[in-house]
Amino acid sequence: MEKKLEELKQQLQKQCMINQELQRQNKDLGEYNSNCVPLKTADHFSSPPPTSETSLIVKAIQKNDFLSRLDDEQTAMMVDLLAVSSYKPNDDVIKEGTEGDISKIFSSHLLAGELLVTQAGQTLRSLTTGDVFGELAILYNCRRTATVKAKTAVRLWCMERQTYRTIITNKSKKKREQLLGFLKTSRTLKELNDVQLSKIIDSMEEYQDKDVIVREGAEANAFYIILKGEVLVTKNVNGHQKQIRRMGKGEHFGEQALIREVLRTATCSAEGPVTCLSIDKDPGSTLRFKDLVPVLYQEGRYQGDPVTLGVGGFGRVELVTTVNHEEYYAMKRVSKKHIVAKRQEEHMLFEKKILKATQCNFIVSLHAAFKDTRYIYMVMEFCVGGEIWTKLKEVGRFDEPIAMFCTACVVEAYAYLHKKNIMYRDLKPENLMLDIKGYVKLVDFGFSKEMVHGDKTYSFVGTPEYMAPEIIKNQGHDFAVDFWSLGVLIYELLNWLMYCVNNCRPRPGQRLGNTKNGIRDVRNHR
Repeated sequence: MEKKLEELKQQLQKQCMINQELQRQNKDLGEYNSNCVPLKTADHFSSPPPTSETSLIVKAIQKNDFLSRLDDEQTAMMVDLLAVSSYKPNDDVIKEGTEGDISKIFSSHLLAGELLVTQAGQTLRSLTTGDVFGELAILYNCRRTATVKAKTAVRLWCMERQTYRTIITNKSKKKREQLLGFLKTSRTLKELNDVQLSKIIDSMEEYQDKDVIVREGAEANAFYIILKGEVLVTKNVNGHQKQIRRMGKGEHFGEQALIREVLRTATCSAEGPVTCLSIDKDPGSTLRFKDLVPVLYQEGRYQGDPVTLGVGGFGRVELVTTVNHEEYYAMKRVSKKHIVAKRQEEHMLFEKKILKATQCNFIVSLHAAFKDTRYIYMVMEFCVGGEIWTKLKEVGRFDEPIAMFCTACVVEAYAYLHKKNIMYRDLKPENLMLDIKGYVKLVDFGFSKEMVHGDKTYSFVGTPEYMAPEIIKNQGHDFAVDFWSLGVLIYELLNWLMYCVNNCRPRPGQRLGNTKNGIRDVRNHR
């Protein structure tokens, strides 16, 4: 009976979300930009696909490399929130050079007819029933790289980027809330606060059936507590694996790894899906043995022609001076129209707030801010050395001492910001400037966010190459994303290349700078 009630509850929650999303879509239909091609050329309306087409759509999702990572619940939700569009022959479904966020359609499932994909007038390929296209726009606002035109009359199932994000973030938030609730019910963790419990969640590992969690004879460097699923323990006896025991929810293994240097005495494998809490032996681990094990052991920015310093999507930065030419500044000019069009009002206000309140030698200072009928102006410190990016392009790569110095400046800026509960979230060479003394300073706080330590945010911001996995996956992120981008920056300074995935720490809880000693570990790292 309890199981049925829980299933009914989940179905009701799902339907409520679907109804809310459909209401939002209907309200937004009249707000689309008139340049939105799909709405001009096609009948576009929200309606769940009929049962006869559901199977085809599910298969199309499952065979797509990007969408196949969705679980059954997310796939079902996606199918329920799709909108159908019909196109006549020669209609443009997607037009090369237009922004993906205008149409808001990120993925179309071709049900009938044929489409042609062209680029610069050259035909690349055709799309037929069951194909998925345009899914890249789900990640960030980008211009379409090709034109997709209807060769015949076609019907497509489409989805808006925001709807997709709603599905993903809803799942992640729900999962995190469930885990937090579960941990709070445990007698072993009842003394821990929400910040500590959040760190525990960041330290969880998930395994699939038959995955080896620890292997007999391997170096022991972590202690595990089973949160969900079953683990099979085996030992090698005369060349054969002998089953020793089975362990379930609440039980633990590998505690000796935190006490002394030992090798694993048995192999532990997942029997079906398993979720474990992992506590590293590394002294930099967020979860310290002395804090948890005694409990867990029991259970488990004017003169003459303007000098432009930089131009970007936001506007431009010009070199300005006082009337007597005694002092020089960098003046950032941003179009109000652009801010509203891109819905960046909140980001702009927050950037001004941060810079106005900041007094740090490693962050560019704001001297004044004002506005007229067209622009917002921010008068900032002039960093005469220019961007680190320009210097990096000139020399190809930095020697280690120079890279270390640049990194140290960033670390000090991070320490200041994080102490004030501010995440930076846009670290890259283009946002690092050299002042008159040669010190590196952070600029551009448009993506920064104020947040309490221990909380998570689900906004999708940053520069793709520097984004942490948890941002891309919409799983919720915190201050750890700054240390991911710091790692990418260091690698780029030393190698003039993007980072090597094998050297990265996908788990936020294990990331240098996000462990128990915080920024001190980065300062002391050799």
